[in-house]
Amino acid sequence: MKSAVETLNPTRVRLTVEVPFEELKDSLDAAYKKINQQVTVKGFRKGKVPARVIDQRFGRGAVLEEAVNDALPKFYTDAVNEAELSVLGQPEVDITELKDGETLNFTAEVDIRPSIEIPDFSGIEVEVDAVEVTDEDVDKAVEELRERFASTAPVERAAEDGDVVTIDLQAKVDGEVLEDGVADGVSYTIGSGELLEGIDDAVKGLEAGGEATFTSELKGGSAAGKEAEVTVKVTQVAKRELPELDDEFAQLASEFDTIEELRADSRKRLENMKQYDQATQAQERVLEKLLDLVEVPVPEKLLEDEINTRKHNLEHHQLGQMGLDLAKYLEIQGKSEEEFDAETKEAAVKGIKTQFVLDELVKQEKLNVNQEELTEHLMRRAASSGMSPDQFAQAVVEGGQVPLLVGEVARGKALAVVVEKATVKDTNGEVIDLDDEEDETESAETESAEAEATEASAEEKTEG
Repeated sequence: MKSAVETLNPTRVRLTVEVPFEELKDSLDAAYKKINQQVTVKGFRKGKVPARVIDQRFGRGAVLEEAVNDALPKFYTDAVNEAELSVLGQPEVDITELKDGETLNFTAEVDIRPSIEIPDFSGIEVEVDAVEVTDEDVDKAVEELRERFASTAPVERAAEDGDVVTIDLQAKVDGEVLEDGVADGVSYTIGSGELLEGIDDAVKGLEAGGEATFTSELKGGSAAGKEAEVTVKVTQVAKRELPELDDEFAQLASEFDTIEELRADSRKRLENMKQYDQATQAQERVLEKLLDLVEVPVPEKLLEDEINTRKHNLEHHQLGQMGLDLAKYLEIQGKSEEEFDAETKEAAVKGIKTQFVLDELVKQEKLNVNQEELTEHLMRRAASSGMSPDQFAQAVVEGGQVPLLVGEVARGKALAVVVEKATVKDTNGEVIDLDDEEDETESAETESAEAEATEASAEEKTEG
């Protein structure tokens, strides 16, 4: 076999392959054997029909077609390996010449990883938010905890903002009560926004036994998205009562004995959260600066596939779980389809460039992934997908996605190398040492289409 490579552009090549006919012998033998098992010829036992009879009865062309289809993947792979190409996706193959007993010639056009040169990145400088926790931040955190321990007590008065009402609901569309449009004994906090639009105005001012009707667009169920006439009846009004912020509350809501100890712990937790956010912000901004330094051509077919993958995951794995379609999502977001497409393309381009650049850094820095690192990453991905580690791991293995997870970890390590050499300052001008945070932070920027595809594949495995 002889092969040659022609560069069509920085991300696409054409392979020209010439195969001597004798190298098709194994595939021809396999073709005759396969056809033998599929046909019946009078006078011959099944599977024992001579090759010349198969040629006479079914045509030599059918045998050649079967043999070529069997042989092409191997010859293509050999040509790719010989040229040391890093190919992306499936090739477009064209058989240019097939002469029985003489030769097989074909071409294969395929996208390849572009050649990338990583410049010196040690001069990267970024600014991140300073870690500052105010007394107001602590007050808010403690108040949120206090809200969780609120109790309710029935009252004999009209419902007000913040009250918890027990209600019965009935929804009609076009005058007909929906089968799934009736609910009794629903507990609702006025002002929470957790039910239908318009319900707050309807129930405020009603006492137990009071009833009101309003119109609202249904968020879910059999008539999702339709306007419904909703009747709401209040069966009880209860006032929320918050516990006093004292040592007794601290003992009730935490492992601490005093309210001051609880406040100190809340402050520490907020500081840790802000440090985590700061480290993530540093990674994202360093990555943006790195991408600005590198010229990365993006293969058109890969970009098209990436965009389609992102749209598919949004529509079938994210919006589907929320009972929304793309049109409704765009309406809520206040975006046109053109704006959505442009944003998706921009994100896809960034994702592909990120993967290419960090993969090149993995090679350049000779980074490896050990079992412990892979396991930790798998646990994080499982948690983000809402699956147990065992479920996620099984789905990943069955889907052949393990190399993708390894790639994600390696790219995270490559980004850490860049962040380590960068200068990171906060908005106060202080240089930030991110060594501690980097061990716990993994940038979502490094998880492009591969990460999304891995998770989607894992979810589909468990659903199936």
